[in-house]
Amino acid sequence: MPGKSTTIRFLVASSLSLLGNSVAGIALPLILLATTGDPLAAGTLALLCAVPQVLAGVLGGALLDRLNRRNVSVFSDIVSALCVAALPIVDMTVGLGFGWFVLFGVLGAVGDIPGMTARDSMLPTVVERDGASLQRFLGITQSLDSIVTIVGPALAALLMGVVGAVPCLWVTAGLSLAASVATATLPRSVGAVRGNAAADAESNRNANEVKIAAGESGNAHPERGNTAKGHTASISSAGSLAKAAWSSALDGARVLFKGDSILRTATLLTFGIVMVMGSYQGLVLPVFFTEAHRPELLGYTLSSMSAGLLIGSLAYAALMSMVSRRAWYTLSLCGMAVSIIVMGSLPSFSVMLLGAFALGLTAGPASALLGYFMFDRIPENRRGSALGTQNSLLLVAAPVALFATSVLVAGIGLQTASWVLVVAWLAITAGALFAKSMRGIDGEEVGSGVALTKGGGSDVASQVRAGGSNVATLARASSADAALTKGGGSNAASAAKEAR
Repeated sequence: MPGKSTTIRFLVASSLSLLGNSVAGIALPLILLATTGDPLAAGTLALLCAVPQVLAGVLGGALLDRLNRRNVSVFSDIVSALCVAALPIVDMTVGLGFGWFVLFGVLGAVGDIPGMTARDSMLPTVVERDGASLQRFLGITQSLDSIVTIVGPALAALLMGVVGAVPCLWVTAGLSLAASVATATLPRSVGAVRGNAAADAESNRNANEVKIAAGESGNAHPERGNTAKGHTASISSAGSLAKAAWSSALDGARVLFKGDSILRTATLLTFGIVMVMGSYQGLVLPVFFTEAHRPELLGYTLSSMSAGLLIGSLAYAALMSMVSRRAWYTLSLCGMAVSIIVMGSLPSFSVMLLGAFALGLTAGPASALLGYFMFDRIPENRRGSALGTQNSLLLVAAPVALFATSVLVAGIGLQTASWVLVVAWLAITAGALFAKSMRGIDGEEVGSGVALTKGGGSDVASQVRAGGSNVATLARASSADAALTKGGGSNAASAAKEAR
């Protein structure tokens, strides 16, 4: 296909999905607070949705190494659109209650989590198909996603002021549906799984076992042959999928945590960012602005953060060769720590805006480096299992932290709970700065899982859009951390979607 039409359509689909997440990420926490009047409800909802999110992530990881990833992504956006659209429908008919948030949060997780991993997994193939420079593509996606995460929260604040929080969810549903249409226009080949002969062989063996079992039943009872065949196939298929899911989760864990110290550190640091920043965006800031009777200011705060992220990302892209990776990494983490202290003090709105802007500004280099080192070491044929496992673990970490924060807010008050999160962030920063594995990141050591493009040129498929998986996860789970861990421009999100 001539030109760069595939990458353009991919960018459009990702941006539409992200914009919808950005709107919902502002509206949903505020709707839940307004409905229940209890900060603990947000933490409880997150915890209740954690199990199906994990199962969806693990099963999705197994499926993505077997099914076409484009099709999974399309299906995911459709399910997401339906679940979000159901909330205003319920509100207009029987009225929203906590149980409805749980129901649609679970249903949304089942469809949404595998889909976000599918989009991340397709990116290298999309870039390779158009012969685009992956380095340039990372810069474009980072800038585009940053623009979207500036517009999204501000749009949410505007819509909430004009039509209300619940009706603005129609916008999210429409954007998710549009994203599915845009993804469906991508060539089916970009979603095909390559280099997974072992999985194909296992699938063939399972299929042969089903055929043999069904054939034997058919010989004994010809009239019941079809029924026996279908029943045996169903049992074998379900057992095979469960076994594959468990195997996929273990394989993903091995990729993330065993044998590559940089990848392990990057993953653990991402968990820390998710847990602290997810708690701020998903609970502390919504409660803070709700108690101030200015809930719409949440959107403007996150827009300010995204604006800082855009400027910081552009500056990093322009100046990264002038400063060592270790220097960027250190300056970025220290700048984020200072910004978190400012925001954690829950200051006046003007100071909060400045703190949010500074947080975004200083987050770009560290997040880009984390994403680069993470995906530089994940081979293409194990990407589905690795990202599925990572997303599942992230979707456990975020709800657990959010629930713990909600208990703290209910027990010791918002201000004290906020300072507890600041201390936690400082501890994470210290651990990241003094981690032995990150002291030599200026070297050009290549991880064992590098997946090069067939041509072997400078644009390697292993340079998967920095921060892809973690950001996509956070786009659905919590928003400020999504923007901060997005790295080179994955599915960055300034949008929480805990109830999706």
